Amino acid sequence: MNTEKTKIHFTDNYLLNPTNPISVNLIGAGGTGSKVLTALLEINESLIALGHAGLSVRLWDDDIITTANLGRQRFFESETGLYKSVALINRVNRCIGTNWKAENRKFETDNFGQIPEEATITITCVDNVQARFAVAEILKAVSHRRSYRDTPKYWLDFGNSRHTGQVLLSTIGEIKQPNSEKYETVASLPLVTEEFGDLLKQSEQEDNTPSCSLAEALQKQDLFINGSLAQMGCSLLWDLFRYGMTENRGFFHNLKDYRTQPIKVG
Repeated sequence: MNTEKTKIHFTDNYLLNPTNPISVNLIGAGGTGSKVLTALLEINESLIALGHAGLSVRLWDDDIITTANLGRQRFFESETGLYKSVALINRVNRCIGTNWKAENRKFETDNFGQIPEEATITITCVDNVQARFAVAEILKAVSHRRSYRDTPKYWLDFGNSRHTGQVLLSTIGEIKQPNSEKYETVASLPLVTEEFGDLLKQSEQEDNTPSCSLAEALQKQDLFINGSLAQMGCSLLWDLFRYGMTENRGFFHNLKDYRTQPIKVG
């Protein structure tokens, strides 16, 4: 008789019962990030309808909108020349009356070693391997600080190639778990840079030069890979809020073959 318990990660209690909106750093406002922002808008409105304090999002991106971004990313011709972060955040704030923030700069330590604005949840939608490792170093640096409202607790990382991608949820340190007779609780989920660091470094040689047109951009990333990753990845985030637990910490996604493989907690 198999008596092995299902491994489960229970959501940090602060995310479930906050006194203020949960702070979120969304890093990257391109093909995936622009769609993740829309999903965060939907999560925010749904949480508030359920009596939750909702989300407070800060979007980081220093890129300017070009014609190559139209179509595959959530931008319009009238917005070309604007910062991606500013255009998107202004649109969201006008739409739902939030006071979310745009940062038209990279998420990185400054010349004096000062760490950027911290948040309970960090979401990365970057196409640069070095950027992921830089975020990991910042999150590890703040993981030993004393507990306060915006203490980083979770990192949700999105990454993709032309037809495939993955989303991975990590904890920043250990998350206190309740006692459970039914499940085997898991307090720590590994950082993507530690678990798949070698794989990320191997992919670092790929061409990440900017595209000059939408047609050229579609040769690098198919039209719907970013959107499908954004929807499924934010569904994982929604589960943390709605159900207070998850047995999956991510997934591998192949849009060409319409296959998705969950990554179990463990």
